[in-house]
Amino acid sequence: MENRLTKLFRQQPQNLLNVYFTAGFPELESTGTVLKTLEAAGADIVEIGMPYSDPLADGPTIQQSNTVALRNGMSIRKLFSQLEQVRLEVNLPIILMGYLNPVLQFGLEKFCQEAARVGVDGFILPDMPLHEYEEVYQPLFEQYNLSVVFLVTPQTSEERIRKIDNLTNAFIYLVSSASTTGNKLGGSAKQINYFERIQSLNLKNSKLIGFGISDRSSFQLACRYAEGAIIGSAFIKVIQQKENLEQHIQQFIKEVKASEPVSA
Repeated sequence: MENRLTKLFRQQPQNLLNVYFTAGFPELESTGTVLKTLEAAGADIVEIGMPYSDPLADGPTIQQSNTVALRNGMSIRKLFSQLEQVRLEVNLPIILMGYLNPVLQFGLEKFCQEAARVGVDGFILPDMPLHEYEEVYQPLFEQYNLSVVFLVTPQTSEERIRKIDNLTNAFIYLVSSASTTGNKLGGSAKQINYFERIQSLNLKNSKLIGFGISDRSSFQLACRYAEGAIIGSAFIKVIQQKENLEQHIQQFIKEVKASEPVSA
């Protein structure tokens, strides 16, 4: 059974742009506006951060957006309410990104049930142990037709990468370097070797490169080695000024994608 995310990747597209933003940032009710504008501007996937007080994988820009969103009153329950309303107008695949503890506090089955009800297609939970997913959580996510996206870093062993590939039905998130979000992708020999090593494994799933994608050149570079890329911190900086939100979003996405298609 397909969701919007698996359908997108079954069509084997290239040059996909996945944009991350934090729910409830810059203001509590910004979520719907940002989502609708991203779809209109040409984003392919949207990754919505569920604010958390200790986002370990994130750099200072996204950490600060989490702090602001929590201060604004954002919660998982509030996010589901916002998504229920905006899903009537937005057809993009939606991924929720967050950490396992708040999800377990909400109640995992209730969380999956609500997510499916409001049109969520998948999750990224970086601190969820792979063996726990495989042994405990997988049947529940599958029951509600929710894809789970796992991260691969330059340090990830081939054995683990192949296990992730077997457990995945959407895409694999290639972390460009062993750092937090917000550092620019430079295309160093070390990074290129890593991307080429992943290519040589001939994995069955598509890959998106994240961490350090901030503009047209870094997006194009990532698209040479994967089916697309994920932009987070750079987009948070675009929307943090609040004024003329739609205009700034449209301009940013247009600039990132304003190029001839890149052959992967």
